[in-house]
This record gives sequence, C-alpha cells and structure tokens, in this order.
Amino acid sequence: MKMHDSMAALRERMIREHLAARDIRDQAVLDAMAQVPREAFVPEEERYLAYEDYPLPIGHGQTISQPYIVAYMTEALEPTAADTVLEIGTGSGYAAAILSRIVRQVYTVERIAELAAAARQRLVQLGYDNIEVLAGDGSLGWPEYAPYDAIVVTAGAPELPKALLHQLTVGGRLVIPVGPTQTLQMLMRARRISESEFKREELCAVRFVPLFGAEGW
Repeated sequence: MKMHDSMAALRERMIREHLAARDIRDQAVLDAMAQVPREAFVPEEERYLAYEDYPLPIGHGQTISQPYIVAYMTEALEPTAADTVLEIGTGSGYAAAILSRIVRQVYTVERIAELAAAARQRLVQLGYDNIEVLAGDGSLGWPEYAPYDAIVVTAGAPELPKALLHQLTVGGRLVIPVGPTQTLQMLMRARRISESEFKREELCAVRFVPLFGAEGW
C-alpha cells in the first residue's frame, strides 16, 4: 500500500470512528475533514500519528488540536458557504484549511511569527487560496477585514475578548475556550444578537494552550 493510499484510509477511519461516531453531524464539516491531509500539517516525524485523535506538537510550545476538537469547534461555529471567518491561533494552519473548504474566506492570526510564516507557505503550497495569514496579537482580532460572520479561537482566554465580540456581525458567532486558569477552560459560544447584546452558552470542558496578548493572559 502506498503512503498516500494508507493516509487516505487512516483519514476515512478518523471520520468514521472519531468524528461521526461521536456525534459530528454537519456534513460540510465531515467533508472538509475528509479533504484536508492532516499529515501535511504535522512535523514529518509525527506523520504516522496524523489521524490519531489527540493533539501533536508543532514546535514553539504549540500543538495541532485533536481532530475531534477541530471538527467540534468548526461545527459549533455553524459555518455557511457565504461566511467570512476569523481564526485566532493559526498554528500549523490545519483548522484554517478545514474552514476554507466550507466558507468563502478565512482570515487567521498567529502570535508566533515563525509559525505564521510556515503556515502561510504551507497553505500556498497546498493550494488553499482563500486564506490570509497575519502574524500579530490575535486577542485583538484583525479589524481591517471586520466584521466577521464567525470567529474561532484556538487558545484559552481569561474572559471573552471585547475586541473579538465587536468584530462580529449581528448574528455572528464566537467560539472560544474561556477559563480562570491557563490550563482548564470551558468552550463557550457567544452570539451577537444586536449592536450591544450577546447571548453566551457553555459547550464543553476543554484544555488549550493560553491565549496571550492585550485581551488574553
């Protein structure tokens, strides 16, 4: 069996056993997870683990999230084909690539310049042409392209960052881990109901690296 074929088989198993079997129902999310080669977003020595359901190190003290959490958070965003989405915490670019298969445009911000540069190069090489990468303080969002239909944050914040809330369209969704410590969080979804009103709901307990920045830790 060729490497490419074996990865495709492992990806199918991931969809079946780790996602569909655990109540990921949005067909657009499942299709995106089936299209994006996770092995291209992890270090070469970790590629044989690419479709196991746990996070993997990508350098600089950061990780690529487990596939289930990527799918769960993407589904929680309620993405549609017309959406413009902001991601905070590009990492290796994997979650941005998943989103890019579902929505019209993805903007993604990464605090660590080396990771941002590597992700930008990787996404270009793989042909993902509806993603823009910025190196900067993600806790402040990316005001230049606001407002966004959805914002997803892949690092834990002490509270909901006001900058991100105010970069949502009315009806827009923010999905973000929030917690009182840097290691344990509750995944929250905030929906902008009006110019000044937001509806918040708790989704599940999670554990993410901390969100550092002006509106983070």
